[in-house]
Amino acid sequence: MTAVAMAPDRPARHAPDEVFLGFARALRAAGVGVTADRERTYLEAVAAVGAGSERRAYWAGRSTLCGSPSDLERYDQVYAAWFGLERAVDRPRRDEPRPVTQAALDEGGGAQRSHGEDDDPVRASASDAEVLRHRDVAALSAAERARLAALFASLRPRSPRRPAHRHTPSRRGLVDARRTLREQLRRMGEPGPIAWRHRGSRARRVVLLVDVSGSMSGYADALLRLAHAYATSGLPVEVFTMGTRLTQVTRALRQRDPDRALVACGEAVPDWSGGTRLAHGVGAFLDRWGRRGMARGAVVVVFSDGWERSEPEALGEQMRRLRAVAHRVVWVNPHRGKDGYQPVQQGIVAALPHVDDFVAGHSMAAFEEVVEVVARA
Repeated sequence: MTAVAMAPDRPARHAPDEVFLGFARALRAAGVGVTADRERTYLEAVAAVGAGSERRAYWAGRSTLCGSPSDLERYDQVYAAWFGLERAVDRPRRDEPRPVTQAALDEGGGAQRSHGEDDDPVRASASDAEVLRHRDVAALSAAERARLAALFASLRPRSPRRPAHRHTPSRRGLVDARRTLREQLRRMGEPGPIAWRHRGSRARRVVLLVDVSGSMSGYADALLRLAHAYATSGLPVEVFTMGTRLTQVTRALRQRDPDRALVACGEAVPDWSGGTRLAHGVGAFLDRWGRRGMARGAVVVVFSDGWERSEPEALGEQMRRLRAVAHRVVWVNPHRGKDGYQPVQQGIVAALPHVDDFVAGHSMAAFEEVVEVVARA
């Protein structure tokens, strides 16, 4: 059955939001992976560009509801059937690349080229990478996701530091009375050089709690790639996933190859793209691992949009317990970086009083900021 045949008949009069939401759900029924998060983004995009413009509404849906090139043709079919058009809005044609011939290379002696010809390819390449760094990862195509995955190798996670318990010899700092007296005894009481000592520092543990529920499905892959960068950095790091249950995936993510690590992580997580029980996940972490020492003095980073199925007061209580034992709590929300975002979800409202840093986590540039926030914690 084709996508056009799957589109239902609509009554003639409906509110605009109902029409566009129905189209998104018809697109999901046609086989396109439209999540609840993409539906919300689509409605916001249509409201921003104006629902009265057919072309703008078409491109708003094409940019927010399609996740791969294979979705584009099906999107055009469902769009034309749903809105009663003979065909979808025309796409702009891309200019075909001209073949480079030897005559073109030899023209002008082969040695005279303008400065623009030398600089444009490099500038265009740098510009594409910079634009990709600031794109929302949930709205990327399959090809763009592959390019983004290569950028995670450039991340250099650094562990926050904590004071060590022992002192070490130093050229300056505090007077080391014992070493100074031993040196004077060795000299038969004659004055000798003064010994100094200082307290060094050690890497502080970092714990990552990654929400892999259905509302976070568009960001889960990128967040686990960020967790893989931490797990393979040699730092004291522990990684857990949260959905309807808590799963430790540190061992799976320590494989050097990121794609194999994510496959192993997916096999270990039984509740991928399921429901959300944040309070249960944080509480299970504290009861089984956190209070025994894993969270004590650690920097705990929670990656979640804050959608809580159970009572938000329970999440607030578990976050209070977590803040009591952790050195610092960082909450990374993918929606934090979007224009006009307000922390109005009940889970976020309950958790924010017990959070030290509330940062965005929707793009590569945001992930780089997360790395810096954790390093300074």
